Amino acid sequence: MNKDFENWQNRQDNELLFSRTVKAGKRIYYIDVKQDRKDEFYISMTESKRVQEGTETEKPVFEKHKIFLYREDIINFLGALTDAAQYVGDHRPLTPHEATAETENYGDSTDQTSKSEVNGDFEVEF
Repeated sequence: MNKDFENWQNRQDNELLFSRTVKAGKRIYYIDVKQDRKDEFYISMTESKRVQEGTETEKPVFEKHKIFLYREDIINFLGALTDAAQYVGDHRPLTPHEATAETENYGDSTDQTSKSEVNGDFEVEF
């Protein structure tokens, strides 16, 4: 069997357990929790960016980038991401205009939490 086909088939078999979408202008971020064939959970993060508008005869063109984050790396990743977000917040906080724009841009997100504040208190157990 073709190796590329096997890889595609394996990816198709991964079960989607949880999903959030964040819309940000021409970019859309998908954060999904999936389960592989060995019943292991992992996080798949996808950035989709429109790079060419569609026409009546052609579909728009999107550029996609993916990151797969496995269970054993989640705590370290969250710690580093929280530190980076805190650094940005400490060194360049949002102006009132930017905070309003951020809230409006994320209004379509399925996440119910505020996007303009970062809370470093994570409680993740494995």
